[in-house]
Amino acid sequence: MIAVGLTGGIGSGKSTVATGFVQRGAALIDADVIVRELQDPAGKVFAEMVARFGDHIVAADGTLDRAAVASIVFNDAEALADLNAITHPPVGREIRRRLDELAGTDRLVVLDIPLLAEGLAKGRPARYPTSGIIVVDTPTELAVERLVTSRGFVATDARARIAAQLSGSERRALADWVIDNSGGLAELEAAVGAAFEWAGALPHSEPTTHG
Repeated sequence: MIAVGLTGGIGSGKSTVATGFVQRGAALIDADVIVRELQDPAGKVFAEMVARFGDHIVAADGTLDRAAVASIVFNDAEALADLNAITHPPVGREIRRRLDELAGTDRLVVLDIPLLAEGLAKGRPARYPTSGIIVVDTPTELAVERLVTSRGFVATDARARIAAQLSGSERRALADWVIDNSGGLAELEAAVGAAFEWAGALPHSEPTTHG
């Protein structure tokens, strides 16, 4: 198994890059998908979140209203810390379980973890073994445009979300490989192909540990 970490700011196109790796045969462990699974009404953290934040985070259909949660925690450090305390431990255990399942294979595994770069930048203790870190790099204004046109963000909100994350230069400083997503889909496809070839040549054993 070769595991690589994949990170990039909001609107960077990281999910498109992850899809490109999967299409080339990689296995994907997506922390956001795991979070959504755990936050399902039948999941492990739904009841605990409702107990902490109240019934108003439950949508009319009984599922979690993620926009309501975001509106609570985005400008409240204590609420965000509480949310992280509820969700991060079970997410981490599930990521580790999936890694363990793949450990005896020869698969290339992509770890798509939104806060991976933030953890590295703060020097947090290693959590997951990786042989390299891939950063998807996109100019801020282009990321804002994509968030507004493709995901329905208001431009001021998009800029605020981006400003709350690491800067592009900070992310690039952590990278073993940078994918430039400032162009069109054809350019991105070529960049993903080059990154996939690079990742496939990384060492299998005793990988450098990040996370």
